[in-house]
Amino acid sequence: MTIRREQPGDIAAIWQLNSEAFESDEEAELVDALRDSGVHNISLVHEQDNVIDGHILFTPVTLGDNSHELKLIGLAPMAVTPEKQNQGIGTLLVQAGIQQCIVENYDAVVVLGHPHYYPRFGFITARSYGIKSQFEVPDEAFMILELEPGVLKTHHGTIFYHPLFSQL
Repeated sequence: MTIRREQPGDIAAIWQLNSEAFESDEEAELVDALRDSGVHNISLVHEQDNVIDGHILFTPVTLGDNSHELKLIGLAPMAVTPEKQNQGIGTLLVQAGIQQCIVENYDAVVVLGHPHYYPRFGFITARSYGIKSQFEVPDEAFMILELEPGVLKTHHGTIFYHPLFSQL
């Protein structure tokens, strides 16, 4: 079992994985579009026996007009091969991704996801900081994790994702 950065030879496997893990190809197409846009990302794969069975992507986000003050990143999407879900692969990917975000000096990570899954990693509702998503989503599903303690104390507003997310 290995968790590593995406490599050029992984693109087809990542597309297939995201296509199988979600109800449509939209997430797979989003991952390709974000990659093709040239936006910096943290793209990790979980590989076992030379087969990619998990993928996680992080891309920069901004908080209102404070983009010059904070270095923020969003987790989306994360996918695990359906037959290997609930075996800890997602947990390993999130943990490795958060560690890489710390290495790359991000201040915080946001995620739109299951409110019973992400709190185990330290995520709390973004509303707790006076922060909301650009998308109409339930408060409990939009969460944030401070990587630099206290950095969000004086920042409030709306998180904006790369424009390609609006096409999903």
